[in-house]
Amino acid sequence: MRERDLVGRARRFIAEGEVTLRLLLGSRARFRAESVLLAPERWPALAGAIAACPHPPPVYLAAKAVMSAVTGFPIHRGVLAVGLRGPEPDAAAVVPPPPAPALVLGLAGLTNHDNVGAAFRNAAAFGADAVLLDAASCDPLYRKSIRVSAGAALIQPFARLASGQDWHDLSDALGLQALALSPRAAESLDDLSVPVRALLILGTEGPGLDAATLGRARPVRIPMAAGFDSLNVATAAGVALLTIARAQGRLTGAG
Repeated sequence: MRERDLVGRARRFIAEGEVTLRLLLGSRARFRAESVLLAPERWPALAGAIAACPHPPPVYLAAKAVMSAVTGFPIHRGVLAVGLRGPEPDAAAVVPPPPAPALVLGLAGLTNHDNVGAAFRNAAAFGADAVLLDAASCDPLYRKSIRVSAGAALIQPFARLASGQDWHDLSDALGLQALALSPRAAESLDDLSVPVRALLILGTEGPGLDAATLGRARPVRIPMAAGFDSLNVATAAGVALLTIARAQGRLTGAG
């Protein structure tokens, strides 16, 4: 079964690696493991975490050669799990209601699984309340996205916008101030008076955000050295999230 069919029709996903599996089994996970496939040598280290899970999934053991033959790709870590997606929440269900402070990351048109995974990792690291993705962005529960996110996609609340849904209308409905990240913006992130409830929107690398989104949101830029104005989108998300999270007083724990 191709992964896109597993994700799209069977409402399941694949999680790979010990760190990811432990998050999927833990109390913070938004999803449940349906079954686990392990190389025999990985069982002793994971037996306790599986037994402690509120709903321990069945566990199957197989040599790595057998695992690779079953899955169709080489298994290096010897740890795989099938997760159940469950119902898809809407944006209002994952964003704290006003007047509570909020930091939400919006991803518009991101089709690279590495970038989406890294953006989720940054969102979790800097205490974002939720991630919102438009209809064109790729699925954060694809195996590669989960792996690159270091499992953050399994614990970070997220929701997907309906096709054609407007970011500005959504931010108004949720009581958020929309900040559109763009290297061409006149206002620097360093000079920004950070709103209590912020929606930080990033577009795909290259084209960036469309003119309509930039026109209705508050465009801001990350200051950079003269002669260069390009950052990887996930890196840009991390820098901006750090700036906003620090101003909102979210980073009080140990790093």
